Amino acid sequence: MELKYTLTLPGAKAPSYATAGAAAADLFAVLDSPLTIPPLGRALVPTGVAIQLPGPEYVALVCARSGLAVKRGLTLSNGVGVIDSDYRGAIQVGVVNLSSEPCTLEPGERVAQLMVLPVERCAFAFAETLDPTERGEGGFGSTGRL
Repeated sequence: MELKYTLTLPGAKAPSYATAGAAAADLFAVLDSPLTIPPLGRALVPTGVAIQLPGPEYVALVCARSGLAVKRGLTLSNGVGVIDSDYRGAIQVGVVNLSSEPCTLEPGERVAQLMVLPVERCAFAFAETLDPTERGEGGFGSTGRL
């Protein structure tokens, strides 16, 4: 699949896959200077990239980088960012510092990952009851595995 993109800020870089087996492309921070996020602080980090998905049968997801999250405590403030097929604005990454130390992002640093997936749109049909299953209404931890 070909994904069209534009660069909206000076210094912006195209999304790129780090390895041949990577499922998501890296997005890079477009910053004039280092950005320090205090413990439990949030920031909106520009990437300077806008994309055009092929149509409503696709979605782009902005995901956290595991290295930033595990090593430095920096993750996405909204869990996963959803980019709809009709959005044409620049991608910005909301981050939160969950560590007890300030975290500094450098200009050009990889800040998130972009994954493009197919979407199945549903016709929602109201039902008085749902078919039973072995699990039933069991929620978090109900299968004995966390």
